[in-house]
Amino acid sequence: MEDLVARGPSSSLYGAQQSRFARYLEQRELRRPDQVAREHRRRLLAGLRGRVLEVGCGDGRAFELYPDAVEHVLAVEPDPVARTTAAERARTVNVPIDVVAGTAESLPAEDETIDAAVVVWVLCSVGDPAAALRELRRVLRPGGELRFYEHVGSRNPAFAAVQRAVDSVFWTRALGGCRTTRDTLAGIRDAGFRIDELERGFHSSSWLTITSAPYVIGTARA
Repeated sequence: MEDLVARGPSSSLYGAQQSRFARYLEQRELRRPDQVAREHRRRLLAGLRGRVLEVGCGDGRAFELYPDAVEHVLAVEPDPVARTTAAERARTVNVPIDVVAGTAESLPAEDETIDAAVVVWVLCSVGDPAAALRELRRVLRPGGELRFYEHVGSRNPAFAAVQRAVDSVFWTRALGGCRTTRDTLAGIRDAGFRIDELERGFHSSSWLTITSAPYVIGTARA
């Protein structure tokens, strides 16, 4: 199952207001981690080096996957409960990681100071993805990388219609604002990034999350 409990800055899947469905998915992930999604995340982070910004780090379950060539990770997470767990995990890994409060639309980093930024299931959830992408471009050095792994709208019209229907009646409200139908690739390009690598796929370990199965993994340059 997708790591829906480690969503991005607009969500609050850890707080007191999280839905019963979100809590169920969180507990299910803890009992039976999604190994396919973990492998996707591992490949996403492979080869990173220098100063890295992870937006919407959730509980920090990706921290152990950062390669040793990474000098420092600034991990941004708006939810205080998730931040506490992430800070505990940060102390158990070799790469230096600072877990801080913040949102994708207002990143706590100076202009052009980041070598690579990582977003995992963030751009499908933020309230203003265009603003988030502008912030990512602001903090990345010229030529810096944006590594992304995101839920996206299906290119199959029939399945896309199902995604829209489920989003409107249930999914977006139950999962902290996640919209499975966003054209995230278009948003990345519109923000001035050049997409260098791209993989499209379809993965869900449960029928409960099937409408979020279409995904993209890739690298873009500022």
